[in-house]
Amino acid sequence: METINWQDFERIELRTGTIVEVNDFPEARQPAWKLLIDFGSEIGTRKSSAQITDLYSREELIGKQIIAVLNFPPKQIGPFMSECLVTGFSQENGSVVLAAPDKTIANGLKIS
Repeated sequence: METINWQDFERIELRTGTIVEVNDFPEARQPAWKLLIDFGSEIGTRKSSAQITDLYSREELIGKQIIAVLNFPPKQIGPFMSECLVTGFSQENGSVVLAAPDKTIANGLKIS
């Protein structure tokens, strides 16, 4: 594992958001959802795709708070432009468990 300093960590925009829309992503190579995430009035909404269809249904994702990296450049994923990176923990079987706050908090808060 590489060691970083505090200034490196402070540069990462890890923020809370709430998933407000979930759509199918049939063009994806691996099963995935297209997500629209609300990061509060200062940031607004951002789009992302996530390969989490095996553990999360559309219904359980709507209204779920997550943690995402907001300061990566946009990334083209097939016909879809991802504007943030939703974080999660990859398990040995390849499924991903979302990183999420354990209590409801304001959208857009930065991890500290």
